[in-house]
Amino acid sequence: MNKQAIVEMVHAKMGGTKVAAEEIVDGIFDTIIATMKKGGEVSIAGFGIFSVKGRAARMARNPKTGEQVKVAAKKVPKFRAAKGLKDAVE
Repeated sequence: MNKQAIVEMVHAKMGGTKVAAEEIVDGIFDTIIATMKKGGEVSIAGFGIFSVKGRAARMARNPKTGEQVKVAAKKVPKFRAAKGLKDAVE
């Protein structure tokens, strides 16, 4: 399933135009991204928690040359599935 399939599903459930359905889906995704950019969490009951995790700087090795390379610290997105989602997938 991709974003367009989600838009079509929202359109089928709510009616209206596909443009309106796409604006709703985009609005949800934009809100999740904006909250995560600020370092916050987005918790959806029964689905899971979207959050941001800091990854520390480290030394890595280039597998081609064997040379040591410094990898900078960065923030990465994280998703933790809720029990309801885990149970539904089983």
